[in-house]
Amino acid sequence: MSNRENLRQLLLQLDDRGYKAYRDIKGSYQFTDFTLIIDRVQGDPFATPSQIRVIAPQSVAGFPTQLYQTPAREIALRDYLTRKFDSVVKNFSSHRGTGNSGLIAITYVGQSVLERTCVFVTDKSVEVRFIVGLPGRGRSISGRQAGEMLCEDIPLIVNQALKYSSLNAKAIQDHVETVEDAEWLRQELPKRGLVAFIPDGAILPRTSGVDDRPLSDEAVPFQSPPSLRVKFTCPNRGLVTGMGIAKGVTLIVGGGYHGKSTLLRSIELGVYNHIPNDGRELVVTNPAAVKIRAEDGRSIASVDISPFINQLPQNRSTRQFSTTNASGSTSQAANIIEALEAGTELLLVDEDTAATNFMIRDRRMQQLVAKDKEPITPFIDKVRQLYTDCGVSTILVMGGSGDYFDVADIAIAMDNFQPQDVTKEAKEIALKYRTERLKEGGDKFGSINPRILLPESIDPSRGNREVKLKVRDVDEVVFGTEEIDLASVEQIAERGQLRAIAEAIVYAKRQYINGESALPEILDGVMGDIESKGLDILSNLPEGDFVKFRRFELAAALNRLRSLKVK
Repeated sequence: MSNRENLRQLLLQLDDRGYKAYRDIKGSYQFTDFTLIIDRVQGDPFATPSQIRVIAPQSVAGFPTQLYQTPAREIALRDYLTRKFDSVVKNFSSHRGTGNSGLIAITYVGQSVLERTCVFVTDKSVEVRFIVGLPGRGRSISGRQAGEMLCEDIPLIVNQALKYSSLNAKAIQDHVETVEDAEWLRQELPKRGLVAFIPDGAILPRTSGVDDRPLSDEAVPFQSPPSLRVKFTCPNRGLVTGMGIAKGVTLIVGGGYHGKSTLLRSIELGVYNHIPNDGRELVVTNPAAVKIRAEDGRSIASVDISPFINQLPQNRSTRQFSTTNASGSTSQAANIIEALEAGTELLLVDEDTAATNFMIRDRRMQQLVAKDKEPITPFIDKVRQLYTDCGVSTILVMGGSGDYFDVADIAIAMDNFQPQDVTKEAKEIALKYRTERLKEGGDKFGSINPRILLPESIDPSRGNREVKLKVRDVDEVVFGTEEIDLASVEQIAERGQLRAIAEAIVYAKRQYINGESALPEILDGVMGDIESKGLDILSNLPEGDFVKFRRFELAAALNRLRSLKVK
């Protein structure tokens, strides 16, 4: 194996040569405290930066075993080191030529604590994967500057970011224990018959719609109503109290701007853990919760939406409904059925992003438009059946229709971001002011029929490239010649999840989509492989920007492939 001085001399020899000559540095180099591995070299200064790894033995890194002895602690420590590495490299990354020259960066992280492929911690070593923009002047190599980056800057970064002795031990311990407590709370939910928990003192409002950090000024700490308060004794911080939301149908009501949607948004992201001081670090939700909304224009591939929509004009069937341009109500129906097909246990719905005609059909409209002229069975008539027939709970934000008082188990009113248990009042109002609307859609929810995906309809190739994938922001994947729009899939937290989902679709086609396996089996196979072997199975290279995703977001991406066809 070559060493640090070999790399420095090689870079000096490459100075002023054509940029593609950088490929000669690919390989491994032994430094004093770590091994530097250059896995992929970019073709020019404007191309995707080069992929590099650093592996430091634990004899150098020195992290105590107790910090990573359980899966939750290990992921938390990896998350902490990712954030630390990111903050340190910002002091070294600088513009050193054309294009990406001088860039040093690790994958983007938000407020969530997620399993990522950028940092690994074992008893033997700490491994970090990051990107480097190798310096160039035009199309020529800047060998001396490259030597400074790789041979001088990176050892300093390793010393500041990857050695336990250089870090804040208390901050690391707090990070690990916070995540461990949240993970423990989430696992306790089903034992208490709960689907979500929001702790007293939580700060739910965010800085802005594009800044997910907690609101720092005038934020009102969350306080549970006494009737809904539950207690937990966490492994690390001990007693924690807060509002428990039970299985069944829960209604969140209140005036505009009083925190209804903010509460629901916190619950929908409670499927993930969060960093200390996020304000939502102990907000936890059933991990099989799925946010549902209307999604005009999306494609639908042979979904049985008959529990919600039936008897279309011209006797068109809805048991294998397909369209390339769904309406709001049709898309919302498909989104629910697809979530059920993927195995959801909790639906989250906000009237602000729902189709009105899908949510409610009041008595007056029933009188004006007869049922045999209206193919839509509104959600109000199916939400209770979802729980009794399918065991699927619903948390619903509703500020405009009191008809839902009749079907809710619990009603929570938000007043200046504070919850009040108004279940008794809602039930009394429902008895006093009867809606007299007729229940529609029968006595049973209906069947869920898993679909078999056809492999030939999933094609990641483009031109002469067998696989062409690209991620745009956090809401779109270029998959071969198609663009998968995931802007309405609200539980994607980081761009790296999209990168991994795109690769997972390719993996699924190679391993499980065979024209015989139903979608739930495909999801089981892919997620099971990732769970047992890690995200690295999705790529031939040791990628540093894959982030763990859920089966529901993988299913959402597959379902939005406009080329998708099923048996």
